[in-house]
Amino acid sequence: MKKFSLTLMAFAMTAALALMPARVTAQQPGQAPAAKPHQVALIDLAHIFQNYEKFKDQTQGLQTAAQNAQAKAVQMGEDLKAKQTALQSLTPGSPDYSALESQLFEAQGKLQAFQQVEQREIVRKQAELYKQIYMDVQKATSEYARYYNYTLVLRFNRADATESTNPQQILQGLNRQVVFYQTNDDITDQILDYLNDTYRKTASAAPARP
Repeated sequence: MKKFSLTLMAFAMTAALALMPARVTAQQPGQAPAAKPHQVALIDLAHIFQNYEKFKDQTQGLQTAAQNAQAKAVQMGEDLKAKQTALQSLTPGSPDYSALESQLFEAQGKLQAFQQVEQREIVRKQAELYKQIYMDVQKATSEYARYYNYTLVLRFNRADATESTNPQQILQGLNRQVVFYQTNDDITDQILDYLNDTYRKTASAAPARP
């Protein structure tokens, strides 16, 4: 009878030990949840900048402003040449010569100042545009990543270096950090479609300029 009791006790201890791993691995109150596995997405920012309609429209606006400024600078240069030609027909040291020479120096200073100011303004607007577009892309990417549980989004170039015959492009392709990826991890098109759809709705809802 005593031997039977010892055997029964040994069986009970064995069963308890077998159940211990399940109890240990079960999450206890206040214990941190298990970390989620990383899910990585890729995005081609260059492709988005090239095909984002908002960027293209506003870039065209900057180009138009630059062309207008260039046209004005050319006109100012033509006026400057006219003064130079007129100065050559006057007697050096005469009152008319001195007066026109002063106007010529003043016109030269205005032209240089205009070109410098316009160049700085265009560069400033370009930088602001790139910043704004990047913030649009970053916001859309963050929302998309949170919704689909991506933990990391990396920038990459989706162009295939093996299809290029340009030596410089081939070398650039060989320096890419992403060597292999699954196409469903490339979220470039999804982000681009969202940005363009949002921009079209915003542009169509905006009041027409007078």
